[in-house]
Amino acid sequence: MAKEYRLVKHPDYSAASYQKITQEDAGWNYLNVEARLMKNGQTWEGYTGENEFGFILLSGNYSAKTSKGNWQTVNGRKSVFSGIAHSLFLPRHTEFSITAESEVLDLAAGWTLATEDFPARFKLPDEAAIEIRGGDNATRQINSLIEPGFGASKIVAVEVYTPSGNWSSFPAHKHDVRKVDANGHLLEAELEEFYFFKIDKPDGFAYQHVYNDDFSMDELMRVTNDDIVLVPSGYHPVAAGHGYNCYYLNFLAGSDQSLANTPDPKHEWIFHSWKTVDPRIPMVSSKMNNE
Repeated sequence: MAKEYRLVKHPDYSAASYQKITQEDAGWNYLNVEARLMKNGQTWEGYTGENEFGFILLSGNYSAKTSKGNWQTVNGRKSVFSGIAHSLFLPRHTEFSITAESEVLDLAAGWTLATEDFPARFKLPDEAAIEIRGGDNATRQINSLIEPGFGASKIVAVEVYTPSGNWSSFPAHKHDVRKVDANGHLLEAELEEFYFFKIDKPDGFAYQHVYNDDFSMDELMRVTNDDIVLVPSGYHPVAAGHGYNCYYLNFLAGSDQSLANTPDPKHEWIFHSWKTVDPRIPMVSSKMNNE
């Protein structure tokens, strides 16, 4: 019998939300996630309450009417592999109604309890900073969506593109203990994290390993399209299956609106070993949204 991993949740397309994990479901303190596939004219309505929300457009178009402002996408990407996300941040105490304006809308949201209020913000694809990280067959593209310094209390969202056969989130890092140096500079934040995967072909896959220093947590998972992996603690590298490009959307929340982390000391030497940058990176740009 196949092992049922406790850290991966597969999609349920028969439900209104094909993915939904609350902090209670996850057994942690901060982070929640939900994703919906909506037909033209369908609406996602809600109230943020004491939470702040980040809505990330995976594909399609929508109009958003909220108590903090109204926005509409006109160049939503056809898939995560054909452009960069539109990002909508909503603070506490915001009513919202998001309506699909395309044949199919694929929309994800991450939310967490907020401790401060920030203005609502609608971020366009060409506003997302692109970072090329790593090298050799660990080269990947990171798009900053709701990044540290964005103007949010806790929530962070980035999207990562890993070409066929490459490693990502590697050398592995962790962010499960808050650490500061003698001057109060944040060295590592305590963060919970979701990895929300998309693969560019129906039979595609990737592998994710979640482990800690003593391997009391040691889960190796084969993930496919629309799977979500929970990262409550520990290191969490990814490898894209050969022949299949891998995308994942990261939502994070915890002690700080930060990505401060600690690399696995056994593999830190790899940072200084790379000789080239994979020419397949960058894989997407905001220009593709208009094609």
